[in-house]
Amino acid sequence: MRSSRPVLGALAALALAASLPAAAQTHIEVQGGRSYMNSYGTNAFFAEAVFSPQPMGQSRFTWSPDVSIGYIKGRDIGRYADSHPGVTDNIWVGAAGARLHYGSAGDWYQPFFFSFQVAGTAGGRTQALSSGYEFVSTLGWQYKNVSFQVRHISNGSFKEPNRGETMALVGIGFDI
Repeated sequence: MRSSRPVLGALAALALAASLPAAAQTHIEVQGGRSYMNSYGTNAFFAEAVFSPQPMGQSRFTWSPDVSIGYIKGRDIGRYADSHPGVTDNIWVGAAGARLHYGSAGDWYQPFFFSFQVAGTAGGRTQALSSGYEFVSTLGWQYKNVSFQVRHISNGSFKEPNRGETMALVGIGFDI
């Protein structure tokens, strides 16, 4: 049986985010979309908490702590039926990192962001996510309660196979 510690850690972080006072400007979001390993698609869902932005020195950059938990559905692909790892496992991803923005609140480009997270996985291994740890990078746009993102999850070729998951997500969120 595989450990569920990464998932439990991410759930604890999301619970912490939900319990912070309103002044903390925490943004909670639910995201869904399609994830692709090569050209094979599947469904992916995430819940994410982005905390209050912090300035980076005297620059116009800000960073925000960012935690998420996600689910990527397995696939039934005949050509990988005898592979180890295969592609049928459903994967849970728990991640923590930082979201970066550039500019002031009124700038047209300020809603664009880049985030980087370190993640743990549970539920099995696949051709795309073959290790217990992964790296998550996201490029997106978030304006008020809606976001659009392109996210890539991979272990950086520290363990093969490493096909990675690349997904397009749409999110709906609210501030607490």
